Amino acid sequence: MLHLDRAALRAALPWDALVDALAAMFREGCEAPLRHRHAMPGAGGAENTLLLMPAWRAGGHTGVKIVHVAPGNAARGEPAVHAAYLLSDAATGAPLALLDGGELTDRRTAAASLLAARFLARPDSRRLLLLGSGKVARALAEGYAARFPLTDIAIWSPTARNAARLAASLADEGLPARAVDRPDPAAADIVSAATLSAVPLVRGADVAPGTHVDLVGAYRRDMRESDGALLARATLVVDTRAGALAEAGDIVQAIAEGAIGADRIAADLAELCRGTHPGRRDAEEVTVFKSVGWAGEDLAAAVLACGRHAGTAQGR
Repeated sequence: MLHLDRAALRAALPWDALVDALAAMFREGCEAPLRHRHAMPGAGGAENTLLLMPAWRAGGHTGVKIVHVAPGNAARGEPAVHAAYLLSDAATGAPLALLDGGELTDRRTAAASLLAARFLARPDSRRLLLLGSGKVARALAEGYAARFPLTDIAIWSPTARNAARLAASLADEGLPARAVDRPDPAAADIVSAATLSAVPLVRGADVAPGTHVDLVGAYRRDMRESDGALLARATLVVDTRAGALAEAGDIVQAIAEGAIGADRIAADLAELCRGTHPGRRDAEEVTVFKSVGWAGEDLAAAVLACGRHAGTAQGR
């Protein structure tokens, strides 16, 4: 059975190929039930989460990701998310590959945001405000820099030293990254949030016309990174409607507050990729993409990674 670690996955999942693979999966679809979520007690009374995310295509591949989320790990200097992904043959059930689920998740999460930004962000976007300093935040910075002509990446984190560390690391890679003490959404063309916040970080009143806001982090109903006013003024797109209405704290809380209705969701990624919704329609439009993760993304990324790795190995 093939084993792909973090380094192998990074090499096998370049941004352009990964975004295209996700677009194809959203266009064509697969079987991907809502993820199974189980709460577990964590250290110091915190709540940890176990997520099981299966997806399959009959006659093709099956895959399942097992994810442990432990928010308290950040205080110990450890990753908040650990995951593994098993890819199998759908016809026989034979296991084909075991992949590092953390790297797979980071890259496909960022790639889903890049796919949405293809339709929702202004192509000339140059200023990125990044909220968060973890592995997903790094992937988002690298991905946006690869797809847009960025001249500034402003990084804010609730823990200032983490923002400074990420900014320095990205700057060493040649990216225009800097840490900031206070986030300023009004000065950004793209705002991307990848945090575990339970309170709004991006407010509708603070976002300038033409901004694209990418909300990645609030994957539970009790989390949120935006206020209802932002969603009420924006063209709102989600990765999947079922997932967003079940789990996206930004959306379910805004609905509960009466700021928006479920019909405020203008489109999902499948509709953008199939051309049934145009995405951004003018330069002044405020757009929001809210993701909670879809198992089909993992399946697309895993199949792509294994195929590219096999092709590279044969070419040696």
